[in-house]
Amino acid sequence: MKRTLITLACLTLAASPVRAQDAAASTSNSEMTRLYDEDQADRLGSGAIDWSKVGPRDDQRRAATRKLLEAGTLHTAADFNHAAFIFQHSGAPDDYLLAHTLAMVAVAKGDKKSLWIATATLDRYLQHLKQPQIYGTQFSRVDDAEMSQEPYNRDLISDALRGELGVPSLAKQVDQLKAVRAKYPAATKP
Repeated sequence: MKRTLITLACLTLAASPVRAQDAAASTSNSEMTRLYDEDQADRLGSGAIDWSKVGPRDDQRRAATRKLLEAGTLHTAADFNHAAFIFQHSGAPDDYLLAHTLAMVAVAKGDKKSLWIATATLDRYLQHLKQPQIYGTQFSRVDDAEMSQEPYNRDLISDALRGELGVPSLAKQVDQLKAVRAKYPAATKP
């Protein structure tokens, strides 16, 4: 009996680190959540975004997120989703590709809403490489022209597949583009 109790005690102690790891893996990283919240607050305020201030803060958030990734402290779908948003706010193709990978990890961990950020980061990556986007998630303008989704390969991905990925159909994207153009009109020429 005594030997059984000792064996059970040893097994319990040996399993304690595993339980601690499981608990850590099921809890989102509070630092990652803070970085994400700051990132979104910089973009969701009223009025124009002051990129001279937001840009350096984006750089700092990416550096901090990279440290969290390297330390292995991101575990939950929310952690990887938040990290994807941080890295998509970059100007470097490797950051877009990393953001895409992080979003895919979030999806693999069961977060279907991360499908959208996965598509958006791939579109950004393609555009940065001077290739057409394939989902239609990106709107931009060149100089003072009206907002556009171009270049955009509308034929590669079907509307059924877009729907599975949480991306609007081509018809809905036409409405989105109209709304974006109304919100951000082209500069009028004198």
